[in-house]
Amino acid sequence: MFFKSKTYRKSYLKSMLFVLPGIILTVAFVIYPVINTAWLSLNKWNGIGGAPVTWVGLENYIKVLTSEKFWKSMLNALYFMIGGFCILMPIAFGMALLVTSKLKGIKFFKTAYLMPVMLGTTAVGLMWTFMLNANFGVLAQFLRAIGLEEYIINWLATPTVNIWCVVLVNEWMYAGYNMLIFAAGIVAIPDEIHDAALLDGCTGLKKIIHITVPLCKNMFMVFSVICITGCLKAFDIVWAMTGGGPMDSSATPAVLLYTQGFQYKLMGRSGAISIILLVLGLVLSVLLNNVIFKEKD
Repeated sequence: MFFKSKTYRKSYLKSMLFVLPGIILTVAFVIYPVINTAWLSLNKWNGIGGAPVTWVGLENYIKVLTSEKFWKSMLNALYFMIGGFCILMPIAFGMALLVTSKLKGIKFFKTAYLMPVMLGTTAVGLMWTFMLNANFGVLAQFLRAIGLEEYIINWLATPTVNIWCVVLVNEWMYAGYNMLIFAAGIVAIPDEIHDAALLDGCTGLKKIIHITVPLCKNMFMVFSVICITGCLKAFDIVWAMTGGGPMDSSATPAVLLYTQGFQYKLMGRSGAISIILLVLGLVLSVLLNNVIFKEKD
C-alpha cells in the first residue's frame, strides 16, 4: 500500500537520501571495524602488510583470558570504576547542585569547574606528572616543608599507588564534564515541584534526598553508562602519566590492547581484547538499563 502510492514513494526516497550519509558513515566507521576486529581476533597476524594471516580460532581469547596481565588490567579498570562511582559521581552531583543554585558569583564556578576538561588530556597528564614528581614536584616540596619527608615516594612508579594517582587525576579532570550531565537533570525539574516541596517543609538535605535525586534518576543512569564504558577504555590519561608502567602495573585494558598490537605486533590478541571489552561494555550497559535503573510499573 505504501509503495503503491507515488507520493509516498517519493517521500520515502527523499527520507532515505537524508539518512543514507549517516548509514554509510556508521557502516564504514563502526560496523565494518567491529566485524573486521572480530575476524582478526580469530587469526594470528603481525600487522605488517603482506604478512601471512593464520587462522587460530579461539586461541587468542584463551591466551588473553588466562593472562595475568589482562586480569591485572581489569583490576585497574575496576579501580577507575570505584573512583568514578565513589568519588567522581558525588563530587559532580554536588558541583551541579552548586552551579544550579541562586548563589552570588556562581558564574565563576561554572567557568572554573570546566577548565580542567578544556585543557586536554595530554596537558593534564604532563602537568600532574610534574606535580607528583618525587624530586621537584609540588606535593613533594609541600611534604618537605611540613616535615613529612619520609612520606615522599615515587608515586607514579609504585604499584597500586600509581594507578590511584591516575584515577584521582581523571576524576579531577572530568568532574566538570559530568557536572553538566547532572545540572541538565536538576534544571529540568519543574518549579511547581520545588514550590510544593517548600510548602510541605521539605528543604535542604531532605529536599535533595527525596526530590532532586529521584527526579535525576535518568541522569544517574547516563552517568553510570558513560562511567563504566569510559573506565573500560581508559587510555589517554594513563598513557600520558605512566605509560602503563612500571611492568604494566598501571596498565588498563585499553593500554594492554595498544601494547599487544603495536609494540608486540600481536594483532590477533589485541583484537581479542577489543571484542572482550566491547561485549563486557554492552552487557554492563544492558544490566544497568534493565535491572538497576529499570522503570517501575
